Amino acid sequence: MRLTVLGSGTGWLRVERSAPSYLLSLDDFHFLLDLGPGSLRQLLKLGFTLNDISGIFISHFHPDHVTDLIPFLFATRYNLGYTRMEKVLLVAHESFARFHEGLKSAFGSWVEPKEGLIEYLLIPDKDFCEFELKDIKLKTAKVNHNPESLALRVEFKGKSLVYSGDTGYTESLIKLAEGGDLLILECANGDGVYVPQHLGPDDVARIAMLTKVKMVLISHLYPHSEPIPVEVIKKHYSGEVIIAEDLMVIDV
Repeated sequence: MRLTVLGSGTGWLRVERSAPSYLLSLDDFHFLLDLGPGSLRQLLKLGFTLNDISGIFISHFHPDHVTDLIPFLFATRYNLGYTRMEKVLLVAHESFARFHEGLKSAFGSWVEPKEGLIEYLLIPDKDFCEFELKDIKLKTAKVNHNPESLALRVEFKGKSLVYSGDTGYTESLIKLAEGGDLLILECANGDGVYVPQHLGPDDVARIAMLTKVKMVLISHLYPHSEPIPVEVIKKHYSGEVIIAEDLMVIDV
């Protein structure tokens, strides 16, 4: 299980931090966790192509997490470039169907997947859901951000990774992440800014301590989020704390 940070930033444009996106490689299954603007270009920088994308998880429908779905769907219609034969798994809340209708009303058939391109795994509006895809286990939990917001746990070959997406402090996230190997946590709050639907350093410390995960990757950073007071987190949490950087690679 290998994680590559494609974007560690937010909707505020920054040279040093691209919009949120992560590539989770499970052997030859390459899973995009969100795809904010510019994430596909980051993927190409690493030597991957669109043909390598096996799955896409969309945590919620804010533009900084989903915008590159538009060029992805558009590019797959280029027959001289997109040659993948296997379906791409798309995991999102069940309201994705309504969201996609909105995209099609703006862009027409150019964002309509070609027949056989997408296999949909649309998550019912429940607190927790579990699915198995061959040797990959997926678990989702509703979190406190948008009505459709989901956190995701991926288990593969005895290892586990949890992605919070955007969220405020949520008990369901703690249950989902318990005992995991790597927890990607947003930390959008800081420097006197506190929005209830996001996390700050104290929240990160509390969640890390309660879940007893081995590593915490702190990401989704605004300028006011930094510098992250790691010492505050380490007072309560004895595991490894990592501050995300674009194109960082972590082996789990």
